[in-house]
Amino acid sequence: MQKHSCKVDQTLNFLGNKWTFSILYNLMDGKKRFKELQFLLNGISPKTLTERLRALEKKEIVIRKIYPVIPPKVEYSITEKGKDLKGVFDELNIWGKKYLD
Repeated sequence: MQKHSCKVDQTLNFLGNKWTFSILYNLMDGKKRFKELQFLLNGISPKTLTERLRALEKKEIVIRKIYPVIPPKVEYSITEKGKDLKGVFDELNIWGKKYLD
């Protein structure tokens, strides 16, 4: 029997990495600097945060903006493509309130 691969599986494999959903959730309300995200995601290592942000950038879900100042200032924000996930977050929130509270 051949395993059926669907877009749901692909999406969950990408977004299901530890921290990825939390990063996106925290960017939904606006731009964040690296240290802000690290603070909000208590327990994430700088290496993991960097890896997840790079993967999200590669998929054009997150944008990294570098300001030409010293010390360097970098901000992360969500793209329109990433904002399309807001409905998913909303539905998960509704489900969680209904069944996990």
